[in-house]
Amino acid sequence: MNPLVDTTEPPFRFRQGSRPLLISMPHVGTHVPPALAARLSAEARQVPDTDWHLERLYDFADELGASVLVATHSRYVIDLNRPPDDQNLYPGQDTTGLCPVDTFDKAPLYAAGDAPGADEMAARREAIWQPYHRQLQTELARLKAAHGAALLWDAHSIRSVLPRFFEGRLPDLNLGSADGASCAPALADELLRIALQATGYSAVLNGRFKGGYITRQYGQPTQGVHAVQLEMTQCCYMHEAWPFDYRSDIAAGVRPHLLRLLEAALAFVERE
Repeated sequence: MNPLVDTTEPPFRFRQGSRPLLISMPHVGTHVPPALAARLSAEARQVPDTDWHLERLYDFADELGASVLVATHSRYVIDLNRPPDDQNLYPGQDTTGLCPVDTFDKAPLYAAGDAPGADEMAARREAIWQPYHRQLQTELARLKAAHGAALLWDAHSIRSVLPRFFEGRLPDLNLGSADGASCAPALADELLRIALQATGYSAVLNGRFKGGYITRQYGQPTQGVHAVQLEMTQCCYMHEAWPFDYRSDIAAGVRPHLLRLLEAALAFVERE
């Protein structure tokens, strides 16, 4: 193992399904290698900016026949939804990078200021980022070959109020299709229609979150590969503050809508 990474944890967990759907969860990982954790602040070691509990929220994925790709490492180690060259996906807007140096609240991650240099970032990219993306590519190619079309659903969640990134309260269901580039417009419109019908929840298409690197890189609708990002507010299913507990009682409200979105997306690609 490269000493600049020093991790024994595999870069992802993967389960292969039977239908043309791949659910990617790039920000659910919580593992921080011990040598890196020792450099982080006490707050950062709690990895507060994790997309908590998404595997539990999407626990119907296997029954649905989906393939599921799940990150193991915290986004503080490396952000799997950022370009490998660390370009800002939202020019002119504040965002965190490939190897973040601060939390969503702008608190420094590194207690002594020893943020990773170019060599360490490259080592993290090779050890964690590249294997995750190779698995994404491999599974999408398999699904396309087996079914003629494929859907990539990039699953995310975030605190409902984050002044660094947006004003006020974020809508609950934030669908992203890279402004229409990552999936067929008819699919995006259908998903938005379903989301807007979810009583008690607000929804938007291509609002503050249009889709990150994964959605933009792998969505090729003219080639039969459709990619959609869903950024969900965490208050829909959990406590947004430490210790970030899952709330089965409130999650029960949003899960049927989430399942309906995925069933509609699957039906669309299976018609292609």
